[in-house]
Amino acid sequence: MNALLPDGWTIEQVRSASGDAKADLLSLERLVVVEQHGFADYDVLQPDVIIAFHGYDMCLARVGEDWFMGQLDPDGSVICWASYGPDLAEAIRGL
Repeated sequence: MNALLPDGWTIEQVRSASGDAKADLLSLERLVVVEQHGFADYDVLQPDVIIAFHGYDMCLARVGEDWFMGQLDPDGSVICWASYGPDLAEAIRGL
């Protein structure tokens, strides 16, 4: 499980940094999209890691080098609204 996280990170470190003891990795078998400001359509993302926080309401999805923040919808899809850059610690602070 930890092999999916960036070098130097474990799920325990993610939990500690976020203050969320239940933070966990999610399956990639789900639709992940990012909203485009001013457009009705979404862009589909292909993340290689998805981390769920706060009882699975909030998520971070890594696409390439960037972490996208979003929410987990009831159907299991992830709707992201912004990239928080390549630094996982910074993205976690953005939660």
